[in-house]
This record gives sequence, C-alpha cells and structure tokens, in this order.
Amino acid sequence: MAPLLPEAPEPPGRSTDDRLQAGLRRAGEALSPRELRQLLADLQGVIDTRVSEVEGGRRAGRLMQWYRSADEGARLDFWLLMSEQFVADPGKVRQAQDRFAAAVGTPEQAAAEVIFRRSTVSPRRRVLQRFSAHPDGIRFLVDLRAQMQPQLKRDKRLLALDVEMEYMFSTWFDIGFLELRRISWDSPASLIEKLIRYEAVHDVRSWEDMKNRLAPDRRCYGFFHPRLPQEPLIFVEVALVNSISESITPLLDELAEELDVSRASHAIFYSISNTQVGLRGVSFGDSLIKRVVESLRQEFPRLKTFATLSPIPGLRHWLSRHAPPETLQEWESVGSLPATAARARALLGWTARYLGGLSDAGQPLDPVARFHLGNGARVERLNWAGDPSPKGFRQSYGIMVNYLYDLRRLDRHRAELARGHVPVSAAVAGLIKAAPAVPQLSPTTTTKET
Repeated sequence: MAPLLPEAPEPPGRSTDDRLQAGLRRAGEALSPRELRQLLADLQGVIDTRVSEVEGGRRAGRLMQWYRSADEGARLDFWLLMSEQFVADPGKVRQAQDRFAAAVGTPEQAAAEVIFRRSTVSPRRRVLQRFSAHPDGIRFLVDLRAQMQPQLKRDKRLLALDVEMEYMFSTWFDIGFLELRRISWDSPASLIEKLIRYEAVHDVRSWEDMKNRLAPDRRCYGFFHPRLPQEPLIFVEVALVNSISESITPLLDELAEELDVSRASHAIFYSISNTQVGLRGVSFGDSLIKRVVESLRQEFPRLKTFATLSPIPGLRHWLSRHAPPETLQEWESVGSLPATAARARALLGWTARYLGGLSDAGQPLDPVARFHLGNGARVERLNWAGDPSPKGFRQSYGIMVNYLYDLRRLDRHRAELARGHVPVSAAVAGLIKAAPAVPQLSPTTTTKET
C-alpha cells in the first residue's frame, strides 16, 4: 500500500482582477462579479479625493454596517479586494526609485529618498486610515484582522492586507498612546469579566478565584488605548511576596493568609495575557513589565527583587523530538516523584538545556523564554512540580521557571543574548552541564553568571 501523501493546500480561486472582468460567478465565490464591482466602488469611494474626510468617514461607516451583516464568504471577498486592488502604482514606484538612484551622493539624495518612500505607500493604507477615523473604526479593524487570521495560511493573497494592518497598528498602538491602569476588585464588573475571559496562562476557576488575584497583596495592571477605554490590550498579574515563588499553587490559593504588602520584598509576575488576536505582532509586553516595575517601586520602596513564575509551553514538544522514546515513556509517571529522584533530575537537566538553547535563527527555543530573555531577564531557577495542574503537566511535566529581572543587568543580558549566549544562573548552568548533550544544540549557547 502506497504511503499517504500530505494533503495539498487548496489552490486559491480566481483573482479579483479576473472576477471584476467576468460576467458570472463560479462555485465557491460569495459575491457575483456585479456585487464585487459595487463593493470595490464603495471602498474606492471612501478615499475619493473629491469628498471631504467627514464624508469619507460616513462612507466607511456604511461599509462597516455592511460588513457586520455579511457572511464569511462575503467578508473574504472584502479582504481580497483590500489586498489586491489597493496597491501602490508600480510605474510611480519605479520612477521614484530611478530618481532616488540618480540622486545618491548629491544634495538631493535625502529628499529623493522621502519621495521614493511616499511612492510605495499603497491606497490600502489610506482606506484603513479612513476607517480608523470613525468612532468605532479602531474596534472594527482590530476585530476584522482577528477574523482574517485563520484564513492566512490557506490564502496567501491576504498577506498584503495583514502586513499592512500590522504596520498601521504598530503606529496607532504605540506605547506613547497607551495608558497603564491598575485593575482591582473595585473596577467595573464588565472589566473583571474580561480578565476572566482573556486569562491565557492559569484559567480562572470562579469569581472567588478572580477576587483572590485582585486581593491587596496582588496587583493586576493593563495597557489601555484611548479608543478602546474598557478593553485591556494586555494585562499582567503580580504577587507581592517575601521570596521567589517556586509553585503557582500558593499564589492561587484562595484560603492563603494575606501578606502585609508594606513588608513585601519580592514582586512575582505569574501571568501575562494578550487579549486581542487582531493585534498579533504588535508588541507591548516588554514595555508593560517595565512600567509595572516602575509603578511598584514607587508604591513599595521595599521591593528589591522582580522575577517571574513562568510556564514552559514548548518543552514537551521539544522533548518529543530530542529525547529517547524510552525516556519519554518513563517521564509519563514523574508527577509523584520528588525533585531529588534520578528521573526528576534527568528531566530538569533536559529542561535546562532546552531553556539554554537557541534556534538556528539565534532565538531562545521557548516562546515565553524569548519574551523574557529578550527583555533582559535571565533564567534563574527551575521549579519541580511548580504547576501540578493537568495543563501544567501537558506543557512541561509540571516544571516551571523563574526569570529574574535584575534591573542593573538588563542591558548586559540583552547584549549577551545578541552574541548568542543565553544568560542563566549558576544553578541552571550546573543543570545544563550535567544534562546529556543534544546534537542540534551548541554547548556555547549558555552562559554562567553568579
């Protein structure tokens, strides 16, 4: 019997150019050629140079109403028109490029470079700007990009619109426009409900669980945009304690004794959640942590140590490709073992090697590690049975990691990472040294720091 071949991706349908010139729709096409031409005319009308910005905004509002009531196929046609029909004029781009090339080395070079960059700006960007000017436009566009994400792998024609929107969002959601706000139990219930819904690291079990996470010895901070005032774009949950936490269980224990926050010496970041799929690729997590650290230091001068208690979501997948099958089988029963057991020590060694390794692109292997190490943290400590939940075992056999934010060494750690060395503590370096070698990982990708 012949081996099964992977299923080939479905070829894209006719281009919008072909459909706009056609007389009949084909199977699988939502809008007829006539309807597609009308939709294109409506989109072009939004940026018609003969109408005012106010009128352009009204036209954008009518299209938003149409889109909200459209089915999935019609929305796909809307995205395809935006991707394929609103492109920069190739002739003008070539002309500006030639002018810039001729001006290189002359006093006109800088101006020619600006003209060239302007020539590459697509009409698509102006359409997005008109939508954004509508009172509900930012919310509409963020939701639109979120709805488009599942289609991107299947239809590469949409990449132009996706990339354009990511670029525009990186400008509109610049850190300078965002407000850091503390979320407490006294915040509106609708906002707290969103925390429950968006929590991506440790599922919220109940309202009592959420109340505990917002207790006086806890802090929750979020970034908000002025056009989305009741919608946290990202939020972080922090525990104020007296030592670096080694397990998530006491931090989420609703019956735990409340700490006198005025005496807390450590701030532990134990959950960071992005809330908007439509803002994928727009990064503000690093700025969030820095701003929260500043806020906490002002409120609690006794705080000296800032660290995380983080999951290791990519560990088991990586182990499945690198560890021997018989070893993987043995690890399925490690949940009840103490950290000193031989199998536990072996697994901790493999974990340390994973966190200390770099990909071919020079980036940390684990997505959470990429985030914190990129911010200047170092791998401080591995915690056996740090997350005993089923989710924790599925991700990393329950192991969690502390990343330490040493405020005096953030730039040094970033520089080490840029040179191809993952900054780790002496304890983690020892685990790496004792772990079995992995051929795909270079032994020079870790660094020891006391």
